[in-house]
Amino acid sequence: MFTRGSLTSTILGLMLLLIILSSSLAVFSIVNLTFSLGDAKGINASGSMRMQSYRLLLFTNAGSINTDEKIVEFENTLNSDALKRTLAWYSPQELSDQYLLVIDKWQVMKSYIEEGNARLYSAALKDFVDTIDTLVLKMELFAAFKLKLLVIGQIIGLVILLVIAFISVIFTRKRVVKPLQLLMDSAATISKGNFKVKMPKTDYIELTALGNALQKTAAELADLYEDLEGQVNEKTTALTRANNELSFLYDNLVMLHADKLDYKALQSAINQLKYYENLDFLRLVIKHEDDSKDVINAEGGWPATPNTVNSVQFPLTIEVTQLGYLEVISNQPLNRQLFENFAMMLSRSITIHNATEQRQQLALMEERAVIARELHDSIGQLLSFLKIQVSLLRKSLDQSCRSPEVEGQLIEINEGVSTAYVQLRELLSTFRLTIKEPNLSQAIEVMLDQLRQQSNVDIKLNYKLSAHLLEAKQHIHILQLIREATLNAIKHASPSHIMIDCQLTTNNMITIAICDDGIGVSHLQERDQHFGIGIMHERANKLDGVVSFSSNQHGGTTVTLSFPPQQEPLNG
Repeated sequence: MFTRGSLTSTILGLMLLLIILSSSLAVFSIVNLTFSLGDAKGINASGSMRMQSYRLLLFTNAGSINTDEKIVEFENTLNSDALKRTLAWYSPQELSDQYLLVIDKWQVMKSYIEEGNARLYSAALKDFVDTIDTLVLKMELFAAFKLKLLVIGQIIGLVILLVIAFISVIFTRKRVVKPLQLLMDSAATISKGNFKVKMPKTDYIELTALGNALQKTAAELADLYEDLEGQVNEKTTALTRANNELSFLYDNLVMLHADKLDYKALQSAINQLKYYENLDFLRLVIKHEDDSKDVINAEGGWPATPNTVNSVQFPLTIEVTQLGYLEVISNQPLNRQLFENFAMMLSRSITIHNATEQRQQLALMEERAVIARELHDSIGQLLSFLKIQVSLLRKSLDQSCRSPEVEGQLIEINEGVSTAYVQLRELLSTFRLTIKEPNLSQAIEVMLDQLRQQSNVDIKLNYKLSAHLLEAKQHIHILQLIREATLNAIKHASPSHIMIDCQLTTNNMITIAICDDGIGVSHLQERDQHFGIGIMHERANKLDGVVSFSSNQHGGTTVTLSFPPQQEPLNG
């Protein structure tokens, strides 16, 4: 248990002690010197009395009239203040007694002088002078004693001062300097970032208060440092995670745009997202304009009875158009920012892919429109000219030149030119179809609307193909083949209804069936016997597929086109 005291009070006490001790030594010295100021004068006066004693002897023997004057001078010296100091309270008793003895013997010597008895004076003179010498000796011894006392006092005082100073130094070093040094070491330790320091215990309030303040400051700095370190670690972790997320998004963006965007690439992207975020289930749902949906499941599939409570959807939107959504099931908290950015990346990738497909489709349409204009301006005009020339030729032939064979040839030439002209017009009509979107269903509907206007046949379309299964360059072949098959049915089968069915079969093949309720295909023996049929087979070859003709059970014909999609179909 430490007794708390004031350091300033202790230092003040030591200073006061040193001041009092020094002042005491000074006062002692001053007093000693004050009492010693008349010692030399007294010794001189005592010495002069010996000389005056011998002069009185001389004047007494000579009978001088100046004897009384010398007696007065001697008594003045004997009663001087310098000699009377021997009677002071601080003078030794033997010194006072010796002085009084000199006075007593002087009275005897004075009586001898007054009587004029020189013989007795001379006889007593030696003893009187010895008494004076003894007085001088005692006065010298007393003066030496006072000087010695002064020296001893100074030595003792100096020793005491040195002892007190030494004790003060040791005390200050132990009780003040050492704690201050420990406090400085603690401050240096704190400045190096180590705030777990223990302050030294002291006996004084000031040092204790300083230590407590430093301890409190260190504790506050430690808390602040830990808080800042935690914030730095948190920010570092957040930046690292953000950097990893950016790298993840960038890698997937590069993968999606490195090659043609298909559903395999999209599935690879969501697989990476699933394993990156350690998700339970993840799928991508893409919506089409016809309200159909394509579902891409990440590895692990999608539960048959999903928990809608834990299901979270992140929409794929570009401006106001919704392309679908990214759906997640996870028991862990979701990084919504990452999923929103990932959904935005998918939206932009799909939009860019659709825009590219649209540009390709429009480029093909523009190219075919150019070809159509060229065909119309060249072959179309030539066929019209030939038809006119054949008519003029029939009219200008003489009856002598006419024969059944010539008539037959002219009719055949006229029908051939007419057929070629009709097929050219149909081809030009197909080439000039305006397709604003890369959507085969829309293109077929536009083409069928033109055919509906040209006949009374009820033509219906059942289109169930996803856009990702077909490339833009395949659209024109499919469109032409459907047109050719439908026109053939209208012209040659005399149907009442035509059904066009487009779907993906269970064997993962795209099947387009044009079914009518007409007279059937018994008149078709070989494909090469009909120019349109041959073109249909060639277009099927372009699609890596086949076209077939079959009779319906209740009458009519079914033309079936079967070919593989441009990418593997979804199983979602």
